[in-house]
Amino acid sequence: MGIKMRKNLIYYFISFFLCLLFANPILYSEKNRKKTGMNFLLITIDTLRADRLSCYSREHLETPNIDSLAEIGILFTRAFAHTSTTLPSHANILLGTVPLYHGVHDNSNFVVQKDFLTLARHLKSFGYSTGAFVGAYPLDSRFGLTQGFDVYDDDYGSQNFQEPSYVERRAEVVIDSALKWLKRQKSPWFLWMHCFDPHIPYESPEPFRTQYKETPYNGEVAYIDSTLGKLFNYLKDNNFFDNTLIIFTGDHGESLWEHGEITHGYFAYNSSIWIPLIISVPGVKARKVFHQVSHIDIFPTVCDVLNIKKPSFLQGISLLPSIKGKKLPKRPIYFESMYPYYSRGWAPIRGFIYDDEKFIDSPIPELYDLDKDFDELKNLAETESLENYQKQLARIIKDQSFPEVEPGLRKKIDRKSLEKLKSLGYISSTQVTEKKSFSPKDDVKILLPYHNKTMEAVDIYKRGKVRESIRILKEVITEREDVDVSYTNLALIYKEQGRLMDAIDVLKLGFKQLPSSYEIFLTYVSYLLNEGQYDEVIEVFGEKSLHRKEYDPEIWNSLGAAYANKGDFEEAIKAYQKALSLDNDYPLALNNLGTVYLSIFLKTKDRKAYEKSLQNFKKAIELNPNYASAYNGLGGAYLQAGNLDGAVYCFEKAVEINPDLGNALYNLGLAYLEKSEKSKALLYFTRYKDKYDRFLSPSGKKKLEELIQKCKQE
Repeated sequence: MGIKMRKNLIYYFISFFLCLLFANPILYSEKNRKKTGMNFLLITIDTLRADRLSCYSREHLETPNIDSLAEIGILFTRAFAHTSTTLPSHANILLGTVPLYHGVHDNSNFVVQKDFLTLARHLKSFGYSTGAFVGAYPLDSRFGLTQGFDVYDDDYGSQNFQEPSYVERRAEVVIDSALKWLKRQKSPWFLWMHCFDPHIPYESPEPFRTQYKETPYNGEVAYIDSTLGKLFNYLKDNNFFDNTLIIFTGDHGESLWEHGEITHGYFAYNSSIWIPLIISVPGVKARKVFHQVSHIDIFPTVCDVLNIKKPSFLQGISLLPSIKGKKLPKRPIYFESMYPYYSRGWAPIRGFIYDDEKFIDSPIPELYDLDKDFDELKNLAETESLENYQKQLARIIKDQSFPEVEPGLRKKIDRKSLEKLKSLGYISSTQVTEKKSFSPKDDVKILLPYHNKTMEAVDIYKRGKVRESIRILKEVITEREDVDVSYTNLALIYKEQGRLMDAIDVLKLGFKQLPSSYEIFLTYVSYLLNEGQYDEVIEVFGEKSLHRKEYDPEIWNSLGAAYANKGDFEEAIKAYQKALSLDNDYPLALNNLGTVYLSIFLKTKDRKAYEKSLQNFKKAIELNPNYASAYNGLGGAYLQAGNLDGAVYCFEKAVEINPDLGNALYNLGLAYLEKSEKSKALLYFTRYKDKYDRFLSPSGKKKLEELIQKCKQE
């Protein structure tokens, strides 16, 4: 079919299908009584390229366990995600609508509204037990996908907020937890399992790490396949394949440097939105389907296979006809990439796929013939008129949007969410710009190379080429003033080189150029605190551009630290309490507040201040049992009250968690000396001296030496 003919058909199919899909309101509220006996298992693998599965391609590795599912199921060769980040993709799957409708466009700043009917809640109304077991923080319960689940297991372990670590749990842990739940269920049940492992960093366990040393992403996929073998064996041994609908898919792909994108989330090429989709239906023979399908087709397909009523608002179509060997109607598939827009103010990316054509709308538009060029190497936009494509996209956006949702859906993200998403590679801030029009210089294709250049500079720095890395970052800042990571990366290098004032100057410039950049602001403030420039922190906090201060506890915690170090305890308490009013389970602010109250007690002997210090230290430890500083603070409070055993326990716990925590080593020495256990006191004073003597002032060195000599006296 020629390009012109395809263009004429697009209008027809958009109008026809969307008239059917939007006839009814957002919620399906009819009380359901009919039950079905078939179970439903949904498996979503994060960041999974279809071509890394051997049932799709034999080029890269063998995935025998996933292949075994394809051998009994329906393999869709052309399935697409509508987004290239985790939360929006799973919202698309579990809500059966695109982001234009449900309003979740990115991993941060958005929460699924309770007004929406999820697949879990729909199945729950038909008597299903429902359980979800997810592998990483972008699907944390706070983001709203818990609706309808009896159990929503998002237990990733504790998070050290002072040193953000990678927050995920391996697939084997997710599967083990899911199987424990499954063994207690009676049919019918709906189980969703999400495994995060293929996401960066690619750190598969042995033997996959060694076996795939040169291709670590493939090693993660091989590990996932191996782990799924345990799940499939359990299903086989318990005859679940005979009465369970199984849907296996990925939330999005991974670019692996295709089109200049290292991972995902920036572009919307097939490397990141082409996903695997395998559907196993009891009693249906295996086959391949070559029609174009998408994530929003999963919800209606589940309803048809389980023989339950479909909610009227669904935007996808049931794939049951194709599962039975019939053709599917052609319709456009909408996609978008909005992470760069919401996190950095770069131009948004939106587009659609119809038949063999893929149109990508951006300041530098793109058009591809997917039949001849699935890898999207030849942009036809340079030779084709794009007016009709742009009109068609505008019509899709209008028809598939739900305008009542958008204004209230974007939520204020809390400090913990930002820290965890940062550790996962999604360093998002509130939308940096409110621009409505963009020029080619704002196009992601133009800007991403600058981002990549900053990452290259960091890599060069890690290999010992300090001057070259600094030169590269300076070049980026000179050429583009709006690439936030260039400022923070250069500042980090300066700091590690002992040039803290140069680091502060760079961040000051970055803050001037990008006053809405959360990453620049927090880094700038933390460096000012390290340098003791407390008045400057307070001054920066007063900037009108810091709209985050109305809902971001991290900012108030930093302000509290500035006041506390100035000795203004009253203002420090106000700032910390403001932080806790925004996030009442923020361990760092609780620890800092405990320290302030302990300082007040030492100065005034106010018993109420002492009790408040204990209360805050204990709450911080309760929230984060691995918080060494909070144990040290609590130990200090016990020491002042003469509770030597309690003090020793807390200090030892702090040192156990962090052997290099100087204050805890020193305090342990004091506590043991007070207990007249001089040999133990000497041990900890000596350890402290070995690590920190060179940083001590002359008076500090003298005091430490006096304590050591006192320990040596009989």
